[in-house]
Amino acid sequence: MLAHVGARLDLPFAANVTGILPGEPLTVTRVRWGGSLIEEARVHGSLPLLTVAPHTVPAVALEAAAEPEVEAFSPALEERDLVVRVAEHVDAVVSGVSLAEAKVVVSGGRGVGSAEGFGILEELAQMLDAAVGCSRVVTSAGWRPHTDQVGQTGTKVSPDLYIACGISGATQHIAGCKGAKKILAINSDAEAPILNNADYAVIGDLTEIVPAITAELRKVRS
Repeated sequence: MLAHVGARLDLPFAANVTGILPGEPLTVTRVRWGGSLIEEARVHGSLPLLTVAPHTVPAVALEAAAEPEVEAFSPALEERDLVVRVAEHVDAVVSGVSLAEAKVVVSGGRGVGSAEGFGILEELAQMLDAAVGCSRVVTSAGWRPHTDQVGQTGTKVSPDLYIACGISGATQHIAGCKGAKKILAINSDAEAPILNNADYAVIGDLTEIVPAITAELRKVRS
């Protein structure tokens, strides 16, 4: 939306900003290429438009402020402004823990093998009160809905623990989960790129490892 505003009003726009240094021109630090590149840029203009990268600034409670002043606005529209219209809003169906807010995310990739293969991930997620996520290749295959996708073109998450099962670790996926405090990778490939970003790794068959973790959790809680 801000890019459209910038184009209409001829104003400079910078996305995914992580830091701002006031001055003329304004200096901003921002993430590029799915988080694999940090760029320092100078934004020239009287009114720069900026968006903040997800999970960059922690949420804090503000002190009660005065009531804001509300101004009514009625746009003067022409016929050309109505060429594209919103026909319907469809809310995503979310059952259980929200992917974006979950403290633990159990996510699966191509290595899960099928839509049915996510059953063991859902069982583990239930034990951990976690949300189930997936990689882009999974949604492309139709195994999970797009709302479950973690990545640059999906949901960016920042859980306490991200469990990546059978996920190779493409740059686009890492961009979505790198906000996690800890990453546990379960993969049969000891050379999978995701291991470079993992805090913990288990090399082996996820169809054996994931149920084993679930079984141990049941023992501890019984």
